[in-house]
Amino acid sequence: MRIGIVSDTHNNLENCRRIVELFNGLDVDRVIHTGDITQAKTIDVFSSLDAPMLGVFGNNDKERESLNAAIDRHDFHFIDPPLELSWAGRNLVVVHDPLELDSVDCRGYDVILHGHTHLETIEFVDSQLTFNPGESAGMMAGHNSIGLLDLISLELEVIKF
Repeated sequence: MRIGIVSDTHNNLENCRRIVELFNGLDVDRVIHTGDITQAKTIDVFSSLDAPMLGVFGNNDKERESLNAAIDRHDFHFIDPPLELSWAGRNLVVVHDPLELDSVDCRGYDVILHGHTHLETIEFVDSQLTFNPGESAGMMAGHNSIGLLDLISLELEVIKF
């Protein structure tokens, strides 16, 4: 199972359109957004994904009524963190701010996903992966990134755009 991971899109619609193209071209099974979508029109752009999207809300996702309406309209699934998932024999937890992990017992997870810092993070401790894809709302081409994770092998690819 291949999942796309994106964070901190902050309503940069041009970048979101590019992210949709990338994920659709990579034939991902699911897309996880680790928060800071910001506005409903961003969710509308992500409706062009060929895969279902789910994720968590971030600290800048304050327009919850319109965000929730767009999420429902496009049959996506977002909650306040943490989001716990079990796919392909792997247990995942998704938060926005890595400080939210302080209230989570992370020992039972194979994959920990977060955003918030806008800094790419790839850490393997034993067989547990912690990943933040980094910035995806920046204005400088080549400095934005998303992640592609194979859940079976735990192989991770960071894609810059």
